[in-house]
Amino acid sequence: MRAVVMDRFGGPEVLRVQEVEDPVPGPGQVLVKVDYAGITYVETQVRAGRGPAAHQRPPLPRVPGNAVGGRVSAVGPGADAALVGQAVVTTTGGTGGYAELAVARAEDLVPVPAGVTLRDAVALLADGRTAVRLHRQAGVRPGEWVLVEAAAGGVGSLLVQLAAASGAKVVGAARGPAKEALVASLGALAYVDYSKPGWEREVAEMSGGVDLVFDGVGGVVGAEGMRAVRPGGRASVYGMASGSWTEPAAHVTVVPDGGVPAPAEIRALAEEALAHAAAGRLRPVVGQTYRLSEAAEAHRAIEARATIGKTLLIP
Repeated sequence: MRAVVMDRFGGPEVLRVQEVEDPVPGPGQVLVKVDYAGITYVETQVRAGRGPAAHQRPPLPRVPGNAVGGRVSAVGPGADAALVGQAVVTTTGGTGGYAELAVARAEDLVPVPAGVTLRDAVALLADGRTAVRLHRQAGVRPGEWVLVEAAAGGVGSLLVQLAAASGAKVVGAARGPAKEALVASLGALAYVDYSKPGWEREVAEMSGGVDLVFDGVGGVVGAEGMRAVRPGGRASVYGMASGSWTEPAAHVTVVPDGGVPAPAEIRALAEEALAHAAAGRLRPVVGQTYRLSEAAEAHRAIEARATIGKTLLIP
């Protein structure tokens, strides 16, 4: 089969397509014929050997990728043979996703519900479960002002929808004017461009200080977003796309992250996100797709902030 292999850490050029042996499912595992593989920003950091995973670099060589969708083509010993042919999305345990075939544990499979395309299901697998969990932890209430940074991104675009559906008044923040129409279509009441100086004052003036900020950016933008929160407001700090975490502000209460969820909770969160999509309450934004041979280009685009929503690979 064809797979993206990296044998060293570095720039996107370390991602190269090669012919490798087909993986074989072991006990309790299945083999998935991959139609779509998800890419996350964290995967670009792992590839580069920096960021939150710098102290725990995975062994090389490796095939990156943790989220895939397709049909089960074979099962290993102890796995249910009835799974063969089913359309599923699944995690792979952190490796093996950027490939034509991927192995996953049978217990991690999430069936794709009726009314949801496989493409959308893959886009929702990682980002959907993250957004559902963050939204629940933050306790979004009707009438609250909620600021969502990176509002046109994979997780941010879902947080905008979830907060708006909860009756919150959402301000979506992103870089550049081109993303305004998209963020508005997701339910945001207002849009601000955080490449413009003083954007946080604009947010504070329109809202009187937001009650909650979802900070997935960190760095300068994260610090500015904190200044838009009213005294006693809340901050959900979940990402560092800028390369550094946001230092909590003294006037803001940081929402506890709850630690690493158990595998059963991870699957339940993914199922909940897919159920929202099936009911028409949540739609992922798939901004761009790349062929397997274009994995390096996909990583370059994500790192250059040139993407919108979710980025997928198509083997």
